[in-house]
Amino acid sequence: MNQPSKKRVVKAGLPPGTLVHIGHKKTDQVFITVIEYAEEQFQQREIKQVEECFPLKDKTTITWINISGIHELDVIEKTGIQFGLHPLTLEDIVNTEQRPKIEDYKDYIFIVLKALHYDADQSLKIEQISIIIGVNYVITIQENRKDIFCPVRERIKNSTGRIRKMGADYLVYALIDVIVDNYFVVLEQLEGKIEFLEEELITNPTKRTLHLIHQLKREMLFMRKSLWPSREVINILQRGELPFINETTVVQLKDVYDHTIQVVDIIETLRDILSETLDIYLSSISNRINDVMKILTIITTIFIPLSFVAGIYGMNFKYMPELEWRFSYPMILIFMAVVAIVMLFFFKKKKWI
Repeated sequence: MNQPSKKRVVKAGLPPGTLVHIGHKKTDQVFITVIEYAEEQFQQREIKQVEECFPLKDKTTITWINISGIHELDVIEKTGIQFGLHPLTLEDIVNTEQRPKIEDYKDYIFIVLKALHYDADQSLKIEQISIIIGVNYVITIQENRKDIFCPVRERIKNSTGRIRKMGADYLVYALIDVIVDNYFVVLEQLEGKIEFLEEELITNPTKRTLHLIHQLKREMLFMRKSLWPSREVINILQRGELPFINETTVVQLKDVYDHTIQVVDIIETLRDILSETLDIYLSSISNRINDVMKILTIITTIFIPLSFVAGIYGMNFKYMPELEWRFSYPMILIFMAVVAIVMLFFFKKKKWI
């Protein structure tokens, strides 16, 4: 799970718009990929310096600039200066603890969303993705180089569907659609974890089970915090009131909004299930303790009369006639065994054991 950064303290008192990277460094260097395309044109390349993409702003083709890595502040600052981005936009880009939101700056639209995925050790990772849409360009800024947008790249490259025939707004729709679709993948993995947890609760609940419950509840909390605001972001987009968003794209965005509502509903359902699993765990542990205490109580109850008999004949009185009898010892043992058997039969009849 991504841990909150402590760099926010460093930013306290600085002027608004001051660039301070808040978050964890997730890539050693910044990678910049540029895709230019039109209906009959496609070009993709990686560039070393951000200055190389500046002439692309005024081209008639659709330009998609993807920046992976936000810890090099000069790259973000140079990009902002060239494309006329507001200082507050740049500040939000490098703050990975930003809440999902959408802002209209007239010359461009700024969108912040969260992408989710499980890494190799099944730990939930949350990545902030910033999207900037202009007249004929789209800039996406990611924290790492994990290529969540690979399906969109392939569609552009192979001219699949209508993406090469549409404008920059359709590209933004495709990118948001991939992010939302990936939520379903993460939720499916989470559902698998919860199913495994429920089986473990029934068969053998342990301290590890309790740890897993708290881990999943924490993941659900971060998911809900990341995805609930995303619903409002997509809702604003699908209203069709923003510049650069055409009516044909609004129809597609309405479908994405429906998917977002479905994701939120699934999250709420899984939260309820997790809350119930904690109650089930506590009940299972309580029942197990009750079973143990019942067995111990039965054993203690059986030994009370046996201890009473043993206590009587353990007294050191001089005149006890039974002590001189040849068969007294085996008879006492037989009597004690009969008492124990009768008590066990009585407990069994009462269905206490």
